[in-house]
Amino acid sequence: MASSIPDHIHVGQDGWLFLKTGTNDVLGQYERPEATTELIWQWRSLIATRERRLRALGILYRHVVAPEKLMIYDHRLDGIAIRPAASPAYRLLHSEPPLGRSPFALYAAWRRRKRWRETCIDLVTPMRAQRDAADLYCRTDTHWSFEGCYLAYAEICRALGTEPRVDLRDRPSYEADHDGDLGSAFDPPRRARSRTVLMQQDAVRTYGSPIVEARERAGLLHTLHVGAHVVYGNAKATDPRRLALFGDSFSHVMPYMLTIMLAETFREVHFVWSTALDWSYVERVRPDIVLTEVAERFMVQLPDDTFSVEGYAQERFGAELAAAGA
Repeated sequence: MASSIPDHIHVGQDGWLFLKTGTNDVLGQYERPEATTELIWQWRSLIATRERRLRALGILYRHVVAPEKLMIYDHRLDGIAIRPAASPAYRLLHSEPPLGRSPFALYAAWRRRKRWRETCIDLVTPMRAQRDAADLYCRTDTHWSFEGCYLAYAEICRALGTEPRVDLRDRPSYEADHDGDLGSAFDPPRRARSRTVLMQQDAVRTYGSPIVEARERAGLLHTLHVGAHVVYGNAKATDPRRLALFGDSFSHVMPYMLTIMLAETFREVHFVWSTALDWSYVERVRPDIVLTEVAERFMVQLPDDTFSVEGYAQERFGAELAAAGA
């Protein structure tokens, strides 16, 4: 007997599964873009404010959105249609404030647009262009495949003025059937072939926050979310700069997503699982680069940049750590 389809999942063509509702109402963000118009402008203001403040500290800032899977593979949907131009990721990249009329206002607007296009990294265009060359997302998961993550990594590297490491593609790998966060919702689970690349070679984890180490000892590292914090050092890095990455599950504390690719490239990488910036951490570490990454579906909530990773971890995990004797 065929398993019933969970309400929050759309079954597309050729075994492609898509998140369609859930707590972030993914399809609703495309169907009612007018409801988030003000939110998009708030995101622009937040990113511009971050960029100015970090530039004043001598720190390069870039922001990237991990596009929603149904935005990239809308041609694999079955019986529903979306407007790609209605997506929050697309609108963040392309919405423009009105131009002034004076020559000074026009020049100032040109400078703002130029800086904006440098600050926000576009993954929508290259991913839609390459979507049929390889599966950029796992068919049974909401996240990137290795190929999709590498494409994102390469675009980020170019935006940061460094060369992506092409040898990452040649690291040892294996293929297995993968059910992921979508396929596992079925009974029995739905699976698709997926390639895992063992990318970590030169990067060494020099710090894992107490909750990272505690869950790692318990074999539960995969259960971590906001508040996880790791640091990698790389004596053989091709880029000598220190990078601080604030992101989510597309970056990940485990060494198979964006964080480890960057750690194999830069001399030092700090990953904090948070879409908000921890300014006290940035000012203490003084990285050369700050990169923020957010999944498109999480753009429904504007980050609060008064975030403290240490304060959050103590509040969220303090009792667990005390019980574990950590």
